[in-house]
Amino acid sequence: MPVPATAPTEAQLLEVFSSIQGEGLLVGCRQIFLRFAHCNLACGYCDTPFVPTTECRIEDAPGSGNFRGLPNPVSLETLMGIFSLWHKNAPRMHHSLSLTGGEPLLQADMLAEWLPALRELLPLYLETNGTLTAALDKVISHLDWISMDIKLASVTGAPTPWAAHRDFLAVARRAQCYVKVVVGEETPPEEVVRAARLVQGTAPEAVLVLQPLTREGRMGISARTLLDLQRQASAVHADLRIIPQTHRFAGLL
Repeated sequence: MPVPATAPTEAQLLEVFSSIQGEGLLVGCRQIFLRFAHCNLACGYCDTPFVPTTECRIEDAPGSGNFRGLPNPVSLETLMGIFSLWHKNAPRMHHSLSLTGGEPLLQADMLAEWLPALRELLPLYLETNGTLTAALDKVISHLDWISMDIKLASVTGAPTPWAAHRDFLAVARRAQCYVKVVVGEETPPEEVVRAARLVQGTAPEAVLVLQPLTREGRMGISARTLLDLQRQASAVHADLRIIPQTHRFAGLL
């Protein structure tokens, strides 16, 4: 999906807010979330909007739950003024800043301009679908953590981009990277085992996280199936964890 050109220091954002990271290895950490517009995939289970809007929703104060609109595209100068105030009022509250989406790497040229300044404020955490290797290469030197998805066909409804994922992980391992795989009741063991082989063969130091599919506040996979997937995949890649989306159950953004 092509992204319309904007000024190098402006971004198409959907929302900016403060909350708890609800999934992956930083679960429970308080972060500032920057949700970027646009995505190059259309996963069947995705419930996160990514179509650009005329305004970005931004929280008035961390955790307030009150939002106002900022005209899109949003400038780095505007955000830095807001974040600096948040950080001044609560200097130890936020662990890091999460770049999420959508797919943030679709705006990699802008990120290359933004990230050095943002990183002076907080460490940076990228959530990505793990397919845009060239874009990652432009910004990886500024990133502290990468949460990379492997998109399984059984849950996305589209063929798994295995080659793209392998190339991406080969670059992503230069940061603190872990790999997340969403699994459902319909996920065959051979898919998860193949994902485990990809991680073991490309970045054996990376943690592999199985994330149960969540639908309408309920896990879309039985405990028995989940444990069986873990058993088979761990025979290939031992550093494997099961971590559900905790924010869905806690009622957090």
